[in-house]
Amino acid sequence: MTQRPGNQLFDAYFTARQMRDVFCDQGRVQAMLDFEAALARAEARVGVIPASAVTSIENACRAGLFDFAALGEAIATAGNSAIPLVKVLGKRIAASDVEAERYVHLGATSQDVMDSGLVLQLRQALALIEGELAQLADALATQAQRHAATPMAGRTWLQHATPVTLGMKIAGWLGAITRSRQRLRELKPRLLVLQFGGASGTLAALGEQALPIARALAEELNLALPEQPWHTQRDRIVEFGAVLGLIAGSLGKLGRDISLLMQTEAAEVFEPSAPGKGGSSTMPHKRNPVGAAVLIGAATRVPGLVSTLFSAMPQEHERSLGLWHAEWEALPEICCLVSGALQQARLLAEGLEVDAARMARNLELTQGLVLAEAVSIVLAQRVGRDTAHHLLEQCCKRAVAEQRHLRAVLGDEPQVTAQLSAAELDHLLDPARYLGQAQVWVERAVAEHNALSD
Repeated sequence: MTQRPGNQLFDAYFTARQMRDVFCDQGRVQAMLDFEAALARAEARVGVIPASAVTSIENACRAGLFDFAALGEAIATAGNSAIPLVKVLGKRIAASDVEAERYVHLGATSQDVMDSGLVLQLRQALALIEGELAQLADALATQAQRHAATPMAGRTWLQHATPVTLGMKIAGWLGAITRSRQRLRELKPRLLVLQFGGASGTLAALGEQALPIARALAEELNLALPEQPWHTQRDRIVEFGAVLGLIAGSLGKLGRDISLLMQTEAAEVFEPSAPGKGGSSTMPHKRNPVGAAVLIGAATRVPGLVSTLFSAMPQEHERSLGLWHAEWEALPEICCLVSGALQQARLLAEGLEVDAARMARNLELTQGLVLAEAVSIVLAQRVGRDTAHHLLEQCCKRAVAEQRHLRAVLGDEPQVTAQLSAAELDHLLDPARYLGQAQVWVERAVAEHNALSD
C-alpha cells in the first residue's frame, strides 16, 4: 500500500494537511524545479540561451519524474538537495535533447535553487496562514461581540480579581491575531524576493547579462528583485520565523485560557463537542481540551525552532557551513506547527460553547469579595483612601471568617452605612455594574479587525 509521506500518526493532529503538502518532498522538489524552468525562460528572454531549449527544460521540470528516495541518498553525499537534483535533471533532458542540456542551471548556484525554491514554498505557506488567520479573526470578532456584556470573574495570579466580560477576554485574543496579520503584511515585500547570485554572489558567470537575467527571472517567478543576493544574510526568513513564533505564542495563550476555563472547577467555556472528541481511554465522563492542547503544544515547540533560525544567522562569508543547513527542516516545521494550531484555533473559536449561568455562579464564589474594590473606591472619596481601604479589608476578613456575604457584613458596619445607602451598596456589589471599559475594548478590537479586513 502506498503511504503519504510525513509523520502520519501525528500529522492530522498537529499539522494542517495543506501545509504538509507544501513542504513534503514533492513540494520541495517542484519548487526547485520551478526555479530551473523559470531560469531557462529568463535566459531565453535575454538571448543568453536559445529559445528552442526552453521547452525541453520545462518538460523535465516535473517533480513526479524524480525518485525522491534516490535523491535523498545522493544528498547525504552531495551536502545539499540542489546538486543531485540538477544532475538528474540534466541527464533527463539530455536523453531527449542533448543541445538543451548544456543550458540547464546556467550561471546559478545550488543555494540559488534552494533558497528561491524555499521562497516559492513560503509564498504558498504565507497564503495558507493568512487565510486561516483571517477566518480565526472573523470567528473571534463574532464571539467577542456576542459576549461583550457577559460578566465573568477576572483572574490574576490564577485567583478571582474583579469582574471582566468574556467578550473582553476574546477581544484580547483577537487583538493579538490582528497585530500578527499586520506583521505578515509588512514583511511580505521583504520575504518574497528572488535569490540569485551565482557562485559567490557576483553573477560573474553571466557577464553583462547578469542583471537583465535576474530581472527577467524575478518576473518569471513573480518575486521581487532584492538589492543584492542574500546567501548569508538570513534576516528575511528569520523575520518570518519570528512572526510565526509570535503567532504560536498568541495561540498558546488562547489555548491556555480555554483549557483553564474548561477545568471542572470553572466549567465556564468549552471547546465544541464532537463524537469521540476529548474522551479518555478509561474515564467515560472526561471531556478533555484536545484542541487547546495543540495550541499549547505548538507554543511550546516553536520557540526552540525559532531559536535555531536565530542561532544560524552568523553565517560565514559568502556561503555557510552547517548554519544554513540547520534552517532546512526548522522553518518548514515551524510553518507546519503553526498551521495545525491555527486550524484547531479556528474550529475552537467558531464552535465555542459558553455557560453564562456558570460564570454568574462563579462570580459569587467569594460572596461579594471580588467587588470589594468597587466599594472601597467610592468610600475613599468620602472618608479618605487609607481609612476606606483599612475598613474594607477588615470587612472582607470578617466575611471570610464568618462565611457571610460581603453585602451582609457591610450592611452591619456603621462606618459603612453612615456613608453608603442600601441602594448604593446593592449597586456597587452588582458584577454587571463594575465592568469598566470592557465593552469599549471589544468595540475597539473589532474595529481594528474590520479595518484590516476591508
